[in-house]
Amino acid sequence: MPEIKSLEELQQVREEMTQAVRARRQTSTVITVGMGTCGIAAGARETLQAIEEELAKRQIDAVVVTAGCIGVCVREPLVDIQQAGGSRIVYANVQPVMVPRLIEEHVLKGQPVKEWVVGRMALQA
Repeated sequence: MPEIKSLEELQQVREEMTQAVRARRQTSTVITVGMGTCGIAAGARETLQAIEEELAKRQIDAVVVTAGCIGVCVREPLVDIQQAGGSRIVYANVQPVMVPRLIEEHVLKGQPVKEWVVGRMALQA
């Protein structure tokens, strides 16, 4: 990235990034794994690895990102999934053994695994 030399250039970069994020949310699946200290202690690294491996095994093109502490430490590891412009669905206590079902039912079939859901957040424009 070139050096930003003015506030106008910074605002332009911000607008481009905002548009890129908006486009990604509207066209693909984004999976976010909470990787704060509490999440890591609860096994989030292993959950993240299991998600990446399952997606690769099934040749699913999804964006996997990490976040810091999501704020519900007692329910870590937290994973949220947002598909092509839909609501974000948040899952709690996601362990690696749960990942194949999560990918199969939610990502491939578009059916959230209701008994694991702890929240739903509407898409923000």
